[in-house]
Amino acid sequence: MGQAAKVLQLFKTLHRTRQQVFKNDARALEARIKINEEFKSNKNETSPKKIEEEILSSPKLMKTGSDVELLLRTSVIQGIHTDHDTLKLVPRKDLLMENVPYCDIPTQKQ
Repeated sequence: MGQAAKVLQLFKTLHRTRQQVFKNDARALEARIKINEEFKSNKNETSPKKIEEEILSSPKLMKTGSDVELLLRTSVIQGIHTDHDTLKLVPRKDLLMENVPYCDIPTQKQ
């Protein structure tokens, strides 16, 4: 897959993730503007090294985008204010894990 195709795929993936994570939250969905700004500011970048590899202390563009997408997808839970001091958490199905009960009494090795 070519460099431009990888960048476009990342762009689309970030927007899909944004729509899933911030579903029904108009203010948070405005993250679209920030995503578009970041990609537009680097749209004329043609150096494969700058796109894929780290140059001096600047972050890798593709790696940064992938890391942001992974963080949003795996770590962000939406909260809705229901009262003055109450939040209702709305976890997505892909965030829910099997709950393993904690055992206070350690099992003895035989």
